[in-house]
Amino acid sequence: MPDSTSPVPVLSRIASDASCLHQALRALPAERDASALAARITDAQDLAGIALRLFLTRSRQTSRPSPTDLLLLHRVAQIAKGAQDAAAELTAALARAVENQRRQAAATSRRVVLIGPTPQQFIESAADLLDRIPALCDAREWPESPCQ
Repeated sequence: MPDSTSPVPVLSRIASDASCLHQALRALPAERDASALAARITDAQDLAGIALRLFLTRSRQTSRPSPTDLLLLHRVAQIAKGAQDAAAELTAALARAVENQRRQAAATSRRVVLIGPTPQQFIESAADLLDRIPALCDAREWPESPCQ
């Protein structure tokens, strides 16, 4: 377990994981690989879990958080929300892909009405959400606390 007094190792891991997941989503063919999509959902949920554990650790460390601590907690909460929202978008992509496959398999004619947005649109939305996470992890943007 990383040093609980410093969030930097955890934030570096979150930023790295978010970037890797973002790249994996950009190359993901949703309509053809539901198991890969399900694995990316789990990755996004794991990312949110890491952020939430960091939030819990940091929020329990002090009874009177400094302005810097509060900013860190705010950013970590935003990271967790972004990762959870990305997981929700990917879950919607998976459900839409499976529904469209079911419609195609059940079609009695060549004309199949697929529902939208497409799985790929949900995936792109998730990738956009993940794309914002590394900037939230950048410690150089945190203001110095007047208490330090």
